[in-house]
Amino acid sequence: METEGVFDPETLVAAREAYESVGPAAQTAVRETATAMDFDGEEYGDRVTSDVVEAARDAIFASLLVVRIADRDTFESWRADTDVEVTVLGSPDVERVVWHVAPFADAAVAATFQDERDAAVATLRRQAFGRCYRDRL
Repeated sequence: METEGVFDPETLVAAREAYESVGPAAQTAVRETATAMDFDGEEYGDRVTSDVVEAARDAIFASLLVVRIADRDTFESWRADTDVEVTVLGSPDVERVVWHVAPFADAAVAATFQDERDAAVATLRRQAFGRCYRDRL
């Protein structure tokens, strides 16, 4: 089993702290992106809203969630031993699984994949954020 990522919060408080910690990075990323797009002051003021910065924060936080990647047998063994509710997305007929556990939500989200590991990891992180974090943060 492989593990990758930065944020693996056990509690809602820890999740909120991690989410807040990426706020400055989100602001910087949005500002630098707007500069690269040659926004003048007026366009920046019109287009760079708090919703834009929040979307960047959500994306950065989600992209840093810890995920576990393994073959289906390893995943099913983990699943049999866990007490959290697991939502599995994808086909039951493929060999690999990526998952994220949010203990404070009593939930985990998994996605199956065959070959496109990076795409599965990115999709899983967005799904985990939407299902386990968005409404709580």
